[in-house]
Amino acid sequence: MSEIIRAQKLTKAAYQAYGNVLDSDPSQLYGSANFGRAKRYNNLVDLKNLRPHKAKLNVCIFSCTAWTEPELTVAVLERHQFSTQVFMPMAAGRYITVVATGGDEPDLSALAAFIIEGPQGISYHPGIWHYPMTVLDASLDMFCLVYENGSADDCQVLPLPRPIVVSI
Repeated sequence: MSEIIRAQKLTKAAYQAYGNVLDSDPSQLYGSANFGRAKRYNNLVDLKNLRPHKAKLNVCIFSCTAWTEPELTVAVLERHQFSTQVFMPMAAGRYITVVATGGDEPDLSALAAFIIEGPQGISYHPGIWHYPMTVLDASLDMFCLVYENGSADDCQVLPLPRPIVVSI
């Protein structure tokens, strides 16, 4: 039988163990840019490259097809053991992240799911287990940053011992 968890609204406090929330929250410190026509929010993510050998920062786009069902069955998790990974939507949309801490295997007792809406991006700390990027409602392109070197360690995928259902 599958375990069921409920996706919650993303907050910075609830998500801090897994990564950062990227947004232009006016309560954050910012500087003036573009001759005063813009606010610049700096250092939103501490990008980490923990590889013992060279890796290159990959700037890529995931063009994601929408998930439109009220539940998501999670049968695998992945992680990027040596790199921060950053996702930022390129248009208005909604997406979900399913995350877990852990070492060589995810701690499924602490699995959490977050719904991200509006102009917010997220990062995953190196080694955070997560479900592949899943957009909701309508297809969406996602801007991504990740350090990669072309090895199998770029992305480790682990089948779960039992599926977990996420109620969206």
